[in-house]
Amino acid sequence: MTADVLEINDALTQYDPVMGLEVHVELNTKSKMFCGCPTEFGAPPNTQTCPVCLGLPGALPVVNARGVESAIKIGLALNCEIAEWCRFARKNYFYPDMPKNFQTSQYDEPIAFNGWTEVVVDGETYRIEIERAHMEEDTGKSTHIGGATGRIHGASHSLVDYNRAGIPLIEIVTKTIEVPGEKAAAVARAYVSMLRDLLLALDVSDVRMDQGSLRCDANVSLKPRGSSVLGTRTETKNVNSFRSVERAVTYEITRQAAVLSSGGKVVQETRHWHEDTGITTSGREKSDAEDYRYFPEPDLVPVAPSREWVEEIRATLPEAPSLRRVRLQEEWGFTDLEMRDVINGNALEPIVATIELGVTPAAAKKWWLGELARSANESGQDLDALGVGPVQVAEVQKLVDEGTLNDKLARQVFEGLLAGEGTPAEIIEKRGLALVSDDSALLEAIDRAIAANPNVVEKVNSGKPAAAGALIGAVMKDMRGQADAAKVRQLLIEKLGI
Repeated sequence: MTADVLEINDALTQYDPVMGLEVHVELNTKSKMFCGCPTEFGAPPNTQTCPVCLGLPGALPVVNARGVESAIKIGLALNCEIAEWCRFARKNYFYPDMPKNFQTSQYDEPIAFNGWTEVVVDGETYRIEIERAHMEEDTGKSTHIGGATGRIHGASHSLVDYNRAGIPLIEIVTKTIEVPGEKAAAVARAYVSMLRDLLLALDVSDVRMDQGSLRCDANVSLKPRGSSVLGTRTETKNVNSFRSVERAVTYEITRQAAVLSSGGKVVQETRHWHEDTGITTSGREKSDAEDYRYFPEPDLVPVAPSREWVEEIRATLPEAPSLRRVRLQEEWGFTDLEMRDVINGNALEPIVATIELGVTPAAAKKWWLGELARSANESGQDLDALGVGPVQVAEVQKLVDEGTLNDKLARQVFEGLLAGEGTPAEIIEKRGLALVSDDSALLEAIDRAIAANPNVVEKVNSGKPAAAGALIGAVMKDMRGQADAAKVRQLLIEKLGI
């Protein structure tokens, strides 16, 4: 019986992976791409619809100018050429979440094309070529009821919410990505992470992966080591976290390698990613462009951004993420290794936001790459999904700076924050975590430590002040860690007359 997957190292000794990444970005415009319906997330089902986004007869679309501007921003930030003239097209296919039975998109005339960007993985820079960034509208959302998996197979019925239908969407498509096999999954993750940072800086999307406003379709194929002949690709749809992008690419490499090494053939198809099990399963056979019967959208005029407008938009672009990282590293005084840990841990933006709230770079890094990163790894989440943000980190660090907490107690506060026990102040009160600031209580503990350790006191008095560390440790244990070690040391020195 053939194994479902090969070990990743075995797969990479036989095959070279080839990737193509398609990232869908919901724009943060106030209205939809072709009508005036609002785009607020979480509204009651089917309350943000109109004849246009429902595709009712006689309803005519109008292009959202802010959506076009955002598309140009994204294209420029990815070093793309911006089309002087482009059109929308109808992408025809039937699915319940497509109320018009076609999607208004762009086909052979995208607004941005032929670009590039770079990502850094383990100190190595990899260039990612961008095929295109085109405008389209999002689809509605189907919820399948009655099945065990939440998929349509096995469901008793489905509910469709058209609130999302028509929301402005930019699809960013890479050219073929070929990097060393052992780096492929990490490069995919770094690319999506870089895009998220870039889109945040451009202020064109909230890039909430948990809400679907940033989604990645990962195309993966394998070719024999050293061959130039590309293999058959699969497309894993709607992967919505950095960690999942990396895991999905790795899984597809190992799955396809098992199929090929056993003499089988990879089927060109879409696949579903399962976060709980870490595997992909078959969706539907992948359609080619001719299957969608693209033709120019007759109800929309072409988009022809003037060169003057494009240059005005270019002048508003923020600092490039790669240059920003170099600047921040210099400002923070981080080593190359420290900055690499920050980038690989997807902690850059949380650390930036925490520092802006008055926390030192060293303290911000300590918490985000320490307690919070450990919790994220243990729970299999990204940092931004933990429920603890820069505001809470800054509040905890302020309490440390004020002497209310030490680092040990602060870690317990973070445990409470991660468990949803309330604000830092509420957690301190509930758990009784505040440092003891009463000198008399500390002096009593010091007296007990001196009485219990006469041999140590004798060593200190005989000219060995380093031995006082044992007494300080005894006091800290007595106070259950709720004492400032520096203050204990000061009071002990005064008590012993050192």
